[in-house]
Amino acid sequence: MTAGATEIRPSGEHHLVETHQTGMPTVMVGMLLFIASEVMFFGGLFATYFNARASVAPEPWEPPPGGELDMALAAVLTAILISSSFTMQFGVWAIRRGDTGKLRLWTMITLGLGLLFLAGQLYDYSQLGFGISDGPFGTVFYTLTGFHGAHVFGGAVGLTILLARAMRGQFSAHNHVAVEAVSIYWHFVDVVWIAVFSTIYLLG
Repeated sequence: MTAGATEIRPSGEHHLVETHQTGMPTVMVGMLLFIASEVMFFGGLFATYFNARASVAPEPWEPPPGGELDMALAAVLTAILISSSFTMQFGVWAIRRGDTGKLRLWTMITLGLGLLFLAGQLYDYSQLGFGISDGPFGTVFYTLTGFHGAHVFGGAVGLTILLARAMRGQFSAHNHVAVEAVSIYWHFVDVVWIAVFSTIYLLG
């Protein structure tokens, strides 16, 4: 990346001096450090889940009586979130080519899929026959899925801001660090959900 700086010489003449910025942009460094902290955060939540599961052995690890997980709905939500990762990446590739129109399109689709996921998760909560205080399973289930949902909501806020900036033409092939940063975060929450789905719904 190059940037122009004006140098004033003793003669009073102004000369444009090219300055060069090397290395990773500060925004990307900040996002990677944030995600590193989030990896540790979710690692602690998963450790809590498996610790709680081990503490009830040899009793079966399952929802409280009257509660049942909706595997089909969870699978649909997983497909929605994975699809949103693809659409987000399509938007990144588009702006790398300087195609701001496709960036807006794919960002809108990604945001829509993210909101659809959140709506599906809220519906799932409304249909479950147990709450967060109903035993160890209920506590860790709602804690793990709830915190992930909060991160998806945060990502949706970031996508909304990204879309608003794209509508104003603030991104180009040479200026799209924010798009790259938000995409990394969105891919992260998708990967976390795959881990959540595998742990809670597939492993049981």
